[in-house]
Amino acid sequence: MIIAVDGPAASGKGTIARALARHYGVPHLDTGLLYRAVAAQVLRLDLDPAIEADAVAACDFDDALLGDPLLREDATGQTASIVSAHPLVRAALMQRQKRFAHQPGGAVLDGRDIGTVIAPDADAKLFVRATPMIRARRRHDELHARGSAISYDQVLADIRIRDDRDSSRSVAPLVPAQDAMELDTSFLSIDAAVSRAIALVDGRLQQ
Repeated sequence: MIIAVDGPAASGKGTIARALARHYGVPHLDTGLLYRAVAAQVLRLDLDPAIEADAVAACDFDDALLGDPLLREDATGQTASIVSAHPLVRAALMQRQKRFAHQPGGAVLDGRDIGTVIAPDADAKLFVRATPMIRARRRHDELHARGSAISYDQVLADIRIRDDRDSSRSVAPLVPAQDAMELDTSFLSIDAAVSRAIALVDGRLQQ
């Protein structure tokens, strides 16, 4: 059983994907962490994320890096959005994701192109969305809880820039799969969003 969960930043897809993995008893992969790991390598090595060769050079990393707190920093997320637009970076990380998705017993993966590129054969696909303003508020609260002084207006501007970059890139753009079930979490609590996601997936699996 493969469950694909896609959506923009701060839509709630990660929280929903982790809850689905617990509910169905399968492993979960936040594929965005792979791109954040590349971004962290780029930043540490003082490379240019806009240069494809530099970004590709940072793709060879140990899985231990996925647990580094640096990956959750906003600067890493911004850099990840840049490196993820490079076709060769996406190609370098694709097989890693496909192996995870197709392991015995199945898996839940969340990202930007799971249902369209990584696991188009997924048994259930969710596209999780929320308004940019609400996503910015969520991200702003999260960053402030970590001690950041960034303003809400700056977070909103960053969200809009990332949305545009992720949706307009030439390779694996952020778009719902044709057979994806859409879930808008704008006005849902976490519990309500998770319950709705489980109901949608259950309904699809029973078809």
